[in-house]
Amino acid sequence: MDNSPSHDDSGQPPVPVPVPMTKPEPKSESRPELRPEAGAAARPHAPAAEAELRVSDADREKVAELLRDAYAEGRLDADEHAERIEAAYASKTFGDLAPLTRDLPARPLSFEKQPLSAPQGPPPQQPARQEAPTVVAIFGGASRKGRWRVGSHLSAFTAFGGVDIDLSDAVFESPEVEITVTAIFGGVQIRVPENVSLQGSGIGIFGGFDVREQTAADPYAPVVRVKGLALFGGCEAKPRRGKKLKEWVRRQLGTD
Repeated sequence: MDNSPSHDDSGQPPVPVPVPMTKPEPKSESRPELRPEAGAAARPHAPAAEAELRVSDADREKVAELLRDAYAEGRLDADEHAERIEAAYASKTFGDLAPLTRDLPARPLSFEKQPLSAPQGPPPQQPARQEAPTVVAIFGGASRKGRWRVGSHLSAFTAFGGVDIDLSDAVFESPEVEITVTAIFGGVQIRVPENVSLQGSGIGIFGGFDVREQTAADPYAPVVRVKGLALFGGCEAKPRRGKKLKEWVRRQLGTD
C-alpha cells in the first residue's frame, strides 16, 4: 500500500468548515384549534346594571308621587313639576327615573321588591270607652262620639254652648236609651244609627225641638228616646245615613 503523502498535503492542519451564524427556527408546536364550547350560545347574558333595567308602571308612579309632594311643598314650580311628571311617565329604565328626584330632599326611593308577607286580617277592634252619663257645655262645646259605651240613660246640658252626641259607633248596653236634653241659649245635636228606632218628645220655647222619628225594621233593634227642653236654643236628633248598628251588638244584648 502506498503511504506516501498526497501531493496536495502541504503539512498544514485542515481548514475548518465555516458554521452558519443563523439559529435554526424552532419547530412550531402544534396548538389545538380553538372551538366554541358546546352550548356557549345558550349561556345567559351577564346581568345588566340597575340603571339599564326596565321600569314598571308602579315604579313610575312612585316617582310621580314624590314629584307631587315636592310641588305641594313648593320645591318645584308648576313648569318644573309638569316637565318632570311627563318625563317620569315616559321613562323606560331606572337610569331615566333617577335624575328626576336627585335634587329633592324627599324620602329615599327604593325600587327593590318587598317580600310578600302573609295576608293579615283586620286589626283588632279597640274596646269601647266608658263615659260619664252626662255631657255638659257652658260657654263652649262638648262632644261624645266614636266607640263608647252608652247605658240606659244619658243627659245633655248646654248654656251658651253646644253639645254633639253621636251614637253611630257606640256600644249599646241597653235595648232602650233615654236622652234628656236641656238647651238654654245653646244647641244639642244627636245622631243615631240608621237601623235603630228613634222617638222624641220635647218642648221648644223661643227655640226648636226637632226629632226625626223612625221605626227600625228589626223589632229587636234598640230604641232611642229623646226628651227635654230648648229655651232660646235648639235640639235636633236624626239618623245618620250609612251608619248601622253592628249585628254583634244585638247578640250582646241577649235578644237573639
